[in-house]
Amino acid sequence: MTHATTALLLTAPIAVPLATSAAYAASGLRGAKARAGVAALAHRTPRRRGAAAPVATLVLRPGGRTDESVHHGSPTGTRGDGPGTATPAGPGTGSVAPPGPGTGPDGSPRPGPGSVTSAWPGPGPDGSAAPERRGAGSVVPPRSGTGRVGVVPPRPRDAPRVARPEAAGAVPRPLTGRLGLVSPFAILTCGAVLACTVPDDGPVTAYGRLLRADALTVWMLLTVGAVACLACAANPAHLAHERTDLPAARRYHLLIHAFLAAMSAAVLAANLGVLWVAIEATTIVTAFLVGHRRTRASVEAAWKYVVICSAGIALAFLGTVLLYYAARQAGIPEAYALDWQILAARADRLDPSVTRLATGLVVLGFGAKAGLAPLHAWLPDAHSQAPAPVSALMSGVLLSVAFAALLRYKVIADAALGAGFTRTLLAGVALATLALAAALLLAQRDCKRMLAYSSMEHMSLIALGAAVGSPLALSAVLLHMAGHGLAKTVAFCASGHIARLCGTTRIGRIRGLLAHAPCLGTAFAAAVIALLGFPPFGLFASELGLFRAGFLSGPRWAVAAALVLMLIAFAALAARTSRMLLGPPPGEDDEEEPVPLGADAAAPLVAGLAACAALGVTTGPLTALLTEAGEIIGGH
Repeated sequence: MTHATTALLLTAPIAVPLATSAAYAASGLRGAKARAGVAALAHRTPRRRGAAAPVATLVLRPGGRTDESVHHGSPTGTRGDGPGTATPAGPGTGSVAPPGPGTGPDGSPRPGPGSVTSAWPGPGPDGSAAPERRGAGSVVPPRSGTGRVGVVPPRPRDAPRVARPEAAGAVPRPLTGRLGLVSPFAILTCGAVLACTVPDDGPVTAYGRLLRADALTVWMLLTVGAVACLACAANPAHLAHERTDLPAARRYHLLIHAFLAAMSAAVLAANLGVLWVAIEATTIVTAFLVGHRRTRASVEAAWKYVVICSAGIALAFLGTVLLYYAARQAGIPEAYALDWQILAARADRLDPSVTRLATGLVVLGFGAKAGLAPLHAWLPDAHSQAPAPVSALMSGVLLSVAFAALLRYKVIADAALGAGFTRTLLAGVALATLALAAALLLAQRDCKRMLAYSSMEHMSLIALGAAVGSPLALSAVLLHMAGHGLAKTVAFCASGHIARLCGTTRIGRIRGLLAHAPCLGTAFAAAVIALLGFPPFGLFASELGLFRAGFLSGPRWAVAAALVLMLIAFAALAARTSRMLLGPPPGEDDEEEPVPLGADAAAPLVAGLAACAALGVTTGPLTALLTEAGEIIGGH
């Protein structure tokens, strides 16, 4: 592989999402300029050559008062009883119109061109307020504080038609869908190409060792790309404002692709300082995505996410600084003091006390981003308030990317301190997180929060596998990351469809999904079955390998305790899900037709389940990559 090809493969997973974000930003700027231009044209009164001066008309105000307004009507319009005079159309209607060229069925004057309708219409035939008219010559509501009524003049026949302001500069819906899938496919394609070469040729670097791809990097790129393809393909089905609120849709897509770029940078970074910056960038971007709906609950969840994760990232930064200090004291040059490969090779020279403190801070800091106790409180709130595809990305890959960063530090700590310190630390954190997740799952009443606590459960199993540290356990950890990402993406996307179908995410208000929406209920049930660790899905194979390695290599006490806690979480998740899926739908007296799931909505769900099942049957051509990635985590 040439140097140019290597540089392209390592750059594209970051550059393509950033370029996609820039494209959405540019389309938003063009749309804003177009809307401003159309608004300026709309405020101008079009006049044809030779047209008469504006005609003064009367507008009826509440309380019998009248105001003068201006419209472009007939050139013969005067203040009198002749043609063009503003005359009340009838008692109680609150509207004023000049007599047109004819009368209505009841003998009343028929309004002609340039007629004026008051902003306070009278009652309609059924006694309700008549609908507000917005056509040519109608009166628009007054601006706040002005107390006046504006008249929309009729458009002359020869005037050019102007596009609607809300549609000016908009990205067409088909283009939006295609553009949103470019960067996920670029990440997945680069990962697939690197997977064909890295196991045989070894790690590759670019830009002076700034970017580096080894087997662990390639495995994480494949996971990020696969989950991102599913989540971005599900985006149009979950965004109700794609057509109605185009600026919000552009902002959403811009942030999504910036999020993918930050995760790719974290995976590809060879320098621990750049790795920390990339993880911090994911915090900034996802904070806006969590609060995307701008409701009270979503904004509160976004602030909670920012505060807790910023505290965790600050601890990780302090640990990185201490590791840099230990490297400089060990004689490592300044330019390579945070290079992961150099630190892993010379870890035996690092000061043990400083390295121990740095490792503890990093486990707490990056553990907060990975949803591990004690800094886990942001996760259920953020996952429950974010849009479903965002929750899928955060749970499916962001947690795994943060833990993969932690694994990089673990390799250095194991070489400097021995495996005992990180084993005890990670096992304790894993059991604490698993106990919290199991207890909170028992009392959970919200569907998306239930899935968030399930993510905590699976991240604790990943931490336990890293604590075991044998090659089999570490390979199972990586397989578990990929399987959990695929299954959790399907579960969150399906929960978004369920929330729109039922109008709630409360478990107690959702009944009979399998009867009411068979396709959607089946997909959600299959995703939960995969998360529970049933065959043939990938989580069954990874959990089997993890517990087998744990009982062979230890710590056996932690593995036995984890099995008991897993049974509690298993029972809680199965009981909550069965209440949603089984039985008749609530409040349904008459039988209704089952609600179908469209092909666009079903395709990502089916693809995710198929990929997760394929990983459970065989890893196929990825076996060598998975084995080598496990060896890298183990320090080999």
